[in-house]
Amino acid sequence: MYDVAVIGAGPYGLSVAAHAADAGMRLKLFGRPMATWRDHMPDGMFLKSEPWASNLSDPAAEHTLARYGARAGFATEHGRPLPIGAFTAYGRWFADNAVPDVDERTVTRLARHDGPGGGFVVHTADGDAVTARTAVVAVGLLPFARVPRELSGLGPEHVSHSTDHRDLSGFRGRDVTVVGAGQAALETATLLAETGARPRLVARTHALNWNTLPVPEARGPYRKLRTPLSGLGSGWRSWAYSELPWAVRHLSPAKREHIARTALGPAGAWWLRQRYEDTVPELLGHALGGARVVDGRVRLTLHGPGGAVSVDTDHVVAATGFTPDLDRLALLDAPLRAALATVGAGRAPELSGVFESSCAGLFFAGLLAAPSFGPSMRFVYGAEFTAPRLATGLCAHLRAPRAPAPSAARR
Repeated sequence: MYDVAVIGAGPYGLSVAAHAADAGMRLKLFGRPMATWRDHMPDGMFLKSEPWASNLSDPAAEHTLARYGARAGFATEHGRPLPIGAFTAYGRWFADNAVPDVDERTVTRLARHDGPGGGFVVHTADGDAVTARTAVVAVGLLPFARVPRELSGLGPEHVSHSTDHRDLSGFRGRDVTVVGAGQAALETATLLAETGARPRLVARTHALNWNTLPVPEARGPYRKLRTPLSGLGSGWRSWAYSELPWAVRHLSPAKREHIARTALGPAGAWWLRQRYEDTVPELLGHALGGARVVDGRVRLTLHGPGGAVSVDTDHVVAATGFTPDLDRLALLDAPLRAALATVGAGRAPELSGVFESSCAGLFFAGLLAAPSFGPSMRFVYGAEFTAPRLATGLCAHLRAPRAPAPSAARR
């Protein structure tokens, strides 16, 4: 039996694994390293976060993005956007150098282990079963992709999520409607235009929000005090969400849910704005009312300031974000999922200060932790807060005396 099974090999899973391995735990890490970044983000995308805020976490802070960039021959400069491909390569280098061997098999189910010692059993797609005393779920964003219900009646040939695409060239010459107002929507629409498609953007908001140029790292003390710089952007609110996730956790469940849902809302990167505005037509202030297929194309009904309008398009890309919802996590055994305490009225797990759920020994990292710790859990930057604390929780659980197995008389 392993000490810990980590499910997911993205930034959070790799970071937790690095800390667990350093603590001497017998570790099993499942997942294809950086799979979301490798397979679900189109060529030509850039990392929105600053390079210095995009490090994975290892105990000695040896495996940083800057160190990999120096080895690979690319710059990691403040205010200079980094291609997604470079960040993906960094994550794979981290996996090769900071964690034990990765088991790339697909996990199909995580359940309690009913045998001696308790713990958990991890089932894989090839029919194998691996047991561990503790388990960490760090599956990233993909299970939680949200498509508006107004599009739910359409088939995959007519609607997709922005994370469904690695190569956008198949849309060349086609009319594509992108729904959303955040970075994924704006950058996807821009890349579609640049690869020869005819995109338009539809968003409920009446005005797009664009991030401003990042404040310089080198600046006077007054300006640093007035506008602090953090891993989630500049300003005191961003600094608090970035640097004080532990404080967010002490707020009421309703407040935490509200913060996770609304803080650091949709916005485009400063470096994308000119490319977007030069190429993408838009329908702002228009909400989806419905969608149906007419003569092989999608007819969207939109409700705008002047009333209902119809738009015919070949395909709809929903760049509409992600919902942290345990019910979307199909690999979690149903009885185990149903037994977990959740945050307020939502369906995200309530977590302790070390990311442990109400099921002893079961930990969560990444998006599902946002309603407990705030919006930094939606970003790579949150891995530096998460990994050492979660590893502390694992150590504490593994040191705790095991409950005795029930005797035959008590069964």
